[in-house]
Amino acid sequence: MPYEPKQEFSLAGETAVPDRWWLTFNDPTLNILVDSALEANLPLKIAWYQVDEARAVVEIASSARVPDLFLQLQSGVSRPEPDFAGGENTQLRLGASYEADLWGRIRYSVHAEEYRFQASYYDYKTAAVTLTSEVALAWFRLKANSIQLELVDEQLETNEQVLALIRNRFASGQVRGVDVLRQQQLIENTMQQRITLELQRELLENQLSVLLGQPPGEMATVPAQLPDLPPLPQTGVPLQLVNRRPDVQSSFYLLQATDREVAAAISNKYPRLTLSLNAALRSNDLIGLAQSQAISIGSSLLAPLFYGGRLSAQVDQAEAIRQQQLNDYGQTVLIAFQEIENALVRETKQVQQIEVIAKQVELAEKTYGQLRIEYLNGFTPYLDVLVTLNQLQQLRRELVNTRLGLLEIRIELYRALAGGFETEREVESGEETQEL
Repeated sequence: MPYEPKQEFSLAGETAVPDRWWLTFNDPTLNILVDSALEANLPLKIAWYQVDEARAVVEIASSARVPDLFLQLQSGVSRPEPDFAGGENTQLRLGASYEADLWGRIRYSVHAEEYRFQASYYDYKTAAVTLTSEVALAWFRLKANSIQLELVDEQLETNEQVLALIRNRFASGQVRGVDVLRQQQLIENTMQQRITLELQRELLENQLSVLLGQPPGEMATVPAQLPDLPPLPQTGVPLQLVNRRPDVQSSFYLLQATDREVAAAISNKYPRLTLSLNAALRSNDLIGLAQSQAISIGSSLLAPLFYGGRLSAQVDQAEAIRQQQLNDYGQTVLIAFQEIENALVRETKQVQQIEVIAKQVELAEKTYGQLRIEYLNGFTPYLDVLVTLNQLQQLRRELVNTRLGLLEIRIELYRALAGGFETEREVESGEETQEL
């Protein structure tokens, strides 16, 4: 192997990861959205029909294992020939041919297509896992957007109240006019942030609608509440991950397919034995067909002598492709390990950031409250109050984004750990894959 597998991950929880990992968030709406996406998402349907295509290719390749049989009825006009008068004649011909698979060329080719079918099936399961994560991300981002909009509206209300207070103090000559302008500027800045959030909401709604296989459009009311983070899941042994992740399984089966294609290319350099059988009925009219019969049995041995090096080059090409896929498989496994380790490290640091920002929000609230009292008593310039208020409002918005980021990291961890799960499409079709 081109890499040394890890023995264990840096962190591990105690809760097993369910195949339908999104259920751990206890969000009924999310469950409905995921189910709808798995049923109606168009790219996922495309991936399913690619599985059907791969299955058909297997059947095409497998047909070479049985003899070809054909029936031909031919009618035409001919010149006089021995034993036949000139004019119309009719011929009914039954033929069969079969290539004896002496060196396994056909067998290896069929196995290669069977492995490609398996890889296509796991590509579908990978697409399903990816789709569920995209739906969950879009949904939680919409919920965070709703929280941000409520927060901005509260901040606008607060800023308007502060502006009214400053205007009253300005009217009585207690503050300068520049304080009014600065507070108005803060309100306009908050309005700009609200416009940005409204745009973000519309884009997220459009994205989620397309994921659900629907035209872009506005969604129903989105709750302004993020779910609690579920307990850290079990990461398991890294080598077990290789047997669980569908993208790794797909890469493995592609490697097996290229290995069989190398064997088929080598077998193609050896002689081919073809057996044939022909039976014919011929007459000048349909009634007399049974009166003239002919049967022939033959065989042919085709041994390649000189093909300009083409057959050897085909073997070299197949081997080069196999080496590419071998390294691609190794890289796929390494990336799987990397994704899990990255998610574990990021989650740890994200939790720490949330704690730090929450502490900053608490301190900023206390500072703003104290400075506001001092400002009202004429001990502090308004600029200090304004700077602190602006910082407080930014920290509150940043805290929401950081909590959303923690959920996004957890979703990435679930996706990195996820194995395959059966979709309704698989259940209805009775799709089954077996180890070859």
